[in-house]
Amino acid sequence: MEWPEARKNTTKERTSKKGKLSGKYQEKWEEFKNMYYVYVLKSLKDGRLYVGHTNNLIRRFKEHNIGLENSTKNRKPFKLLYYEGSNILIDAIKREKSLKTGFGRRYLKNRLSDI
Repeated sequence: MEWPEARKNTTKERTSKKGKLSGKYQEKWEEFKNMYYVYVLKSLKDGRLYVGHTNNLIRRFKEHNIGLENSTKNRKPFKLLYYEGSNILIDAIKREKSLKTGFGRRYLKNRLSDI
């Protein structure tokens, strides 16, 4: 999966003169900055799934695809199939563990058509 390049921010209402976010945009950034994601990757090499959690989904996806993660480096490239967001780390960890069970795998199979 290719990630779109970040667009250059050209509107005056989004940033102040110092380049910082202002007003409602700063509030939204604070919400997303503290997000944790549970994600499901599918190996395009062997078709197996990998379930994990992170606080930076884009960075983590790139790490898997360039082989920085020992448990998946021999199974790259990957496709991002599914992710969920949570603002509480413990909830993300619990959700990751539940998706790794038989019930969780069935849930993913029923939820996603690409498995």
